[in-house]
Amino acid sequence: MIPLRAKGKARNLESSVVKRVTRTDDSDNSSVLLWEKNQGHKPLSNSLGAIITSASEVAQIPANLPIIHDVNRMDHLSDGDVVALHPNGMVETLFRQESPHNALFITDRCNSNCLMCSQPPKDRDDLDHLFDLNMQLLPFLPRHTQELGITGGEPTLLGDRLYQLLSTIKQSLPETEIHMLTNGRLFAWKNWAWKLAELEMNRLMLGIPLYSDYPAHHDFIVQAKDAFSQTMLGLHNLARANQRIELRIVLHKATIERLPQLARFIFKNLPFAEHITFMGLEYTGYTPHNDALLWIDPSDYGNELSEAVHFLDDFGMNVSIYNLQLCLIPKDLWRFSRNSISDWKRTYLDECNRCSELGKCGGVFATSRKFSANIKAI
Repeated sequence: MIPLRAKGKARNLESSVVKRVTRTDDSDNSSVLLWEKNQGHKPLSNSLGAIITSASEVAQIPANLPIIHDVNRMDHLSDGDVVALHPNGMVETLFRQESPHNALFITDRCNSNCLMCSQPPKDRDDLDHLFDLNMQLLPFLPRHTQELGITGGEPTLLGDRLYQLLSTIKQSLPETEIHMLTNGRLFAWKNWAWKLAELEMNRLMLGIPLYSDYPAHHDFIVQAKDAFSQTMLGLHNLARANQRIELRIVLHKATIERLPQLARFIFKNLPFAEHITFMGLEYTGYTPHNDALLWIDPSDYGNELSEAVHFLDDFGMNVSIYNLQLCLIPKDLWRFSRNSISDWKRTYLDECNRCSELGKCGGVFATSRKFSANIKAI
């Protein structure tokens, strides 16, 4: 698991700032220099934007320069990465130059409260702060960035500023594929969908969850009244506005029971979906607290998953399986499996390291507190 945060002590930082990481001290105000405590005694340039150092005191650092010192680690940072320096001494990685798994985090808040949420929502007013960080971040992102995620919480809670953010992304990253995770509920108000269409972002994909063909069942899983109706109306409003849609189904005991019926419902009612993903459960967040409702070993739902996947595939729909290990699913489903777990939270068990299919398998969530007892080397 790759760390995305480090902790030290801040000086000359009254508010959070975003800078590009460098290891050379001839950079400009947009850069933050990584300075090891044994790096020497050469006076540092006053034109730098900030400094991160493992040292406690460095006499050659200009007195007015923003600095986070006594940092507990810097080995996870590389030239070109982009970080936020916070007044509490936190160094937060916002963009990793060598990673394909970068995302803008919009908010911890959400208007759903899913039983299996891996990052439970927090009722705090973080929209202004995170919007400011993301707007500071965007100018640093290289134009050749292949893909960028947008996630939360629920991004649409940003309101009109979401469209401002997307417009800025379109201008600064015109060739980048954008993937936004949203529950889609606010698109039930058609003006939301049409405002999105006005941006003409043909590289934007919306990943929207649908957990059942039965409204009360879906609403129970997301713990929100009328969520099914809002999501379905939102999906159709988005389709009328010619927006790209991915449907996401998290696999657990509560979704497995109607999985084949859900596949048929999707084909009949949502044929415009560009991609359908069946996703293995990340056992963290709320999930351990709802174990009795949610946990089922993936090796025990192979028949239902196979029926749903092949039904949609047979009718020409684009289907993938995320987050499941090859040893847990029928071999006829391997061609649908994708290495989907983000690199910063992907790991492999000791058993995996003996597997002949290791290079094709996406591993497990390092964040999970429980794994299938049937993960076995092939």
